[in-house]
Amino acid sequence: MAKRIRSLAVRPSPVLTASIERRIYVIRGRKVMLDADLAELYRVPTSRLNEQVKRNRKRFPADFMFQLNDHEADFLTSQNAISNAGRGGRRTLPYVFTEQGVAMLSSVLKSERAVQVNIAIMRAFVRLRQMIAAHKALAKKIDELEEKFQAHDSQLQTVFEAIRELLTPAPPPARRRIGFVA
Repeated sequence: MAKRIRSLAVRPSPVLTASIERRIYVIRGRKVMLDADLAELYRVPTSRLNEQVKRNRKRFPADFMFQLNDHEADFLTSQNAISNAGRGGRRTLPYVFTEQGVAMLSSVLKSERAVQVNIAIMRAFVRLRQMIAAHKALAKKIDELEEKFQAHDSQLQTVFEAIRELLTPAPPPARRRIGFVA
């Protein structure tokens, strides 16, 4: 009798990609994901994920992963990205992983699920980069149009001034008096 094996593959879906994109934050000028969000996607406890990272610390330099400071953690707590310590939540400051750190996680976790989730996360990071590039191009185009309209505005201003001059009646010419002037 054959056992049914549950598929661990993560199919790329717009819902999953959108879910991942919502979990990408910009902290210290870098696009990162929280350890708790990654653990949820990989379906492992956050403590296990952090444990594996600590065992393989050499694979995670500062540009791959860093720990948030109190101010950053407070900001994310106020945004409901992480739970309050007072309500049974985290007692330590969370770690965040950059795109390279996320790629390294699949080699540390060594599971098929980790590999598949990593692929989906990499696609989300790429899509995010494409969206940012598109927004930069759009912003540049808007700036160009704004400059163009400012030039047109000054030209229109000149035209309107000329029209106003034409519309204002000219003062009557000075008449020369005839006769004796005292």
